[in-house]
Amino acid sequence: MPFPPAFIDEVIARNPIEDVVGQYVTLKRSGSNLFGLCPFHGEKTPSFSVAPDKGMFYCFGCHKGGGVINFEMEIEGLSYGDAVRALAKRAGLEVPEDEQYQSRYRQQERLWALHKEAARFFHSCLYAPMGASALEYARGRGMSQATLTKFGIGYAPDSWSDLVDAMRKKGYTDQELRDSGLVTVSKKNGNLLDRFRDRLMFPIIDVRGNVIGFGGRIMNDRDKNAAKYLNSPETLIFNKRKNLFALNYAKKSKMGYLILVEGYMDAIALHQYGFDCAVASLGTALTDDGATLLSRYTDQVVLIYDGDTAGQNATQRAIPMLEKAGLQVKVLKMRDAKDPDEFLKKYGADRFKILLEESSNRVEYQLAAILRKYDLRDDDQKVRYLQESADLIGSLPSAVQRDVYGGRVAEAAKISADAMQMEIKRAWERRVYQEKRKQEKIMSYITTYTGNHFDPINPDPELINIVDIAHALPMICRGNGQVSTFWSVGEHCILCAKEAAARGYSNRVIEGALLHDASECYMSDVPRPLKQFMTVYKEQENHLLDVLYTKFLGSPLDEQEEKLIKEIDDAVLWYDMKYLLGEDSEGDKPETCMVPDYTVRAFKDVEQEYLEIFEKYKVL
Repeated sequence: MPFPPAFIDEVIARNPIEDVVGQYVTLKRSGSNLFGLCPFHGEKTPSFSVAPDKGMFYCFGCHKGGGVINFEMEIEGLSYGDAVRALAKRAGLEVPEDEQYQSRYRQQERLWALHKEAARFFHSCLYAPMGASALEYARGRGMSQATLTKFGIGYAPDSWSDLVDAMRKKGYTDQELRDSGLVTVSKKNGNLLDRFRDRLMFPIIDVRGNVIGFGGRIMNDRDKNAAKYLNSPETLIFNKRKNLFALNYAKKSKMGYLILVEGYMDAIALHQYGFDCAVASLGTALTDDGATLLSRYTDQVVLIYDGDTAGQNATQRAIPMLEKAGLQVKVLKMRDAKDPDEFLKKYGADRFKILLEESSNRVEYQLAAILRKYDLRDDDQKVRYLQESADLIGSLPSAVQRDVYGGRVAEAAKISADAMQMEIKRAWERRVYQEKRKQEKIMSYITTYTGNHFDPINPDPELINIVDIAHALPMICRGNGQVSTFWSVGEHCILCAKEAAARGYSNRVIEGALLHDASECYMSDVPRPLKQFMTVYKEQENHLLDVLYTKFLGSPLDEQEEKLIKEIDDAVLWYDMKYLLGEDSEGDKPETCMVPDYTVRAFKDVEQEYLEIFEKYKVL
């Protein structure tokens, strides 16, 4: 079986062509490209070029060319497969060739196909009598027929199982439907229910053209608790942090830059008015992964977020992410409209084009934002304005930039340019020192099952995924494997959760019991005798658990909840000692509602049961 396309994309992304070629050829920049002596034929004048933005090489002498994989094949005399393996090793990637990986890819293929069929189903419903109001709404928002067709806009019927029934008829199993995230499971009778009901549907398509998820806009406001927009949950094929809406179209744009907006409607409106370079983040703020994805297709991004406080804050957060990814950033200031969709409908494409041309660079935008915060007639506020501006300008790599923008700020505050430059110099020196210290530190993260780069020392709640936890815990054996038969941490957590449920405890305690060892999927299972001497480890484990509980329960466990879970944990440990280690446990046999069944089970079965319990007793 060939390598999965997603894996090839990752290999290419992790091996910038200029870095790989640079191991064999001395390259010098000329314009946007790099040049050197061709390694494939003898020459005295450089005719070998590398285009980093395109990820390509070409020799004008011998006419060899291609991407980074082609270069590795040619330079080392390797087959395609061996070249991919060599580049994967260079990037620290595991090659998906064993049965587990192949099985996972087959599962992905089924989910892609299922989502494609679901998109067709929703699209057909838009033009059925049941979708009349949704179609009217879409057209009322200015969507043309061509736009509705291009983006595959659809409608999820106001029913409980229309999609479920349609997909079953197409041959998809209930397990595949659960894995897709397109359904929920009834807590009452266990029936599968459509996740999306009475919503205008937006298919989310990856850069390879696969439908990987959906966004749905509610069509009525009767339920005040219902979210206006609902996205697919994270699945084997969908990670909202690593995808952008409409990038499958925008990547082909000839405009030379990409426009980043907040929502589906803004992106769609821009495409309809001829700005085919627009993309939108997926129900969350821009992430580092999203910025990196953008950098594969452009070197310049125009940010157009809403003009409200939330939009402006999101802009400020996005700028450093985009620059970290090597992108030039401009910010468009919206006038007389709250978002691009509204502006285009009011004033048209020509006026919007003028706004684009007037977009400020990120430094100008940020300095203006700082100025709005302070009243320069007040001396204390003026000082704070100057200090904050100096910190910003001091972060700029160019001395010319620091001089120009420092002069502008000095003029605005009516102080001497020399005084401002001294403040900027101090800010610059602080930044250099901080960067040096940062580089001296060892980067620490682990790559999770779903592909997140998670730092357990500084845990980011956004990177915690229940799929990672459910997958990893069944593969970790209790007691570091020093047991008579395999019994996983995942099975232990499931048993504790079932015991809590049988005792009639709250959903918080049940979920807490299910998650009480979830830190081990990131930090491993350290035996108690060793853990008591690892003070820092214990502190970090407790901190990570608090982050996990807050992520899934809304807050850490209180003292009483911890006590109830500890009682259950100790009771289960009694059985582990007796039946897994063959040792007499201290005290009498505990009274429990559940008794461990130490029959060895398949990893996948444990993983699925873990997710089902999580979904059944979910708090948030």
